[in-house]
Amino acid sequence: MNKKEAELRTHSEEETRRLGEIIGKNLVSGDLVALIGDLGSGKTCLTKGLAKSLGVSGQYEITSPTFTIVNEYPGRLTLWHVDAYRLDNSREMMDAGFEDFFNGGGVTVIEWAEKIQDILPTDTLFVMFEYIDETTRFIKLTGRDAVICNILSEYQHQ
Repeated sequence: MNKKEAELRTHSEEETRRLGEIIGKNLVSGDLVALIGDLGSGKTCLTKGLAKSLGVSGQYEITSPTFTIVNEYPGRLTLWHVDAYRLDNSREMMDAGFEDFFNGGGVTVIEWAEKIQDILPTDTLFVMFEYIDETTRFIKLTGRDAVICNILSEYQHQ
């Protein structure tokens, strides 16, 4: 598998959500998106856009599942929104049956994915966030070459 990296900046919550929508349009059943970044860096905001593009109804409030570990949202593709923040290590995730998500019929998005990075499949799409200021985020995407190219092309032409 050929991997590619891309770096970009978003300058508002709306731009970060829009990037999430673009990413979601380029995902297929079984894809996994690993979100890495500090508290308040835009992980849940991006997930809201991703959920919209996956056809998750606006009746659902997309929030970080910090205490429940995983939220499931029905849509064109099921969205499993996972939060690894409270886990001590990847073994806890595996003991909870996380490997089922790797072969599931939907898309899995993992916040705080750096805590379980050692168990993530090689074709995972990584989205790393860096807080620049109140509205600006530096975002680095790493994943399959074709997916990154499609995301960049659509993002630059919006």
